[in-house]
Amino acid sequence: MGIFSRMTDIINSNLTSLLDKAEDPKKMIRMMIQEMEETLVEVRSSSARVIADRKTTGRRLERMRSEAAEWESKAMLAINKGREDLARAALAEKQQIEKEIAVIDKELSALDEHLEHLNEEVGQLQIKLNDAKAKQKAMLLRQSSVESRMRVKRQNHKEALDDAFEKFERFERRVDSLEGQLESMDIGMQPKADLKSQIDALAEDDDINNELARLKEKMTKAN
Repeated sequence: MGIFSRMTDIINSNLTSLLDKAEDPKKMIRMMIQEMEETLVEVRSSSARVIADRKTTGRRLERMRSEAAEWESKAMLAINKGREDLARAALAEKQQIEKEIAVIDKELSALDEHLEHLNEEVGQLQIKLNDAKAKQKAMLLRQSSVESRMRVKRQNHKEALDDAFEKFERFERRVDSLEGQLESMDIGMQPKADLKSQIDALAEDDDINNELARLKEKMTKAN
């Protein structure tokens, strides 16, 4: 693709649309800026060559005009000397040079038109380049803002989790305290309960012994 075709594609492109479709907008805009900068360098180089060509052509035009004026002076001198034949020859040379001057004038006009076109394209490209750089700056600022907000949110979430865990731990400690109080109420109670059971058991043994003795006595009488 030629310089001007490529530059025209860039200038005519909708930057916002390209960024919307890009998978990585930051990378896309960086590539576009690089492309524009490289194209701008090439166009400026072309402009420099055209300017140099115009200067060279302008100097040639001045030389040709000087030669035409010189041949006209020679023709006038020949007329003054009565040499019309030489005057005619001098004027013929002047006419030939004037034809070359006309061609050079067209070349200069074409170079001027080309240079004006390049200047317009450079201006348009510079505007697009400035726009792209502004968008790049805005994008970086937005990214920095988003990252900062995300860090704040993550910090808030962490603080919320820490607070929840702290509340949970306080609740656990409270339950532990209640269980401790409950268990402390049973301290010293178990031995009394055991003592009562043992005494009750002794009473039950006496009842059984008495019943056993009664049965034995009954059986003895029966025999």
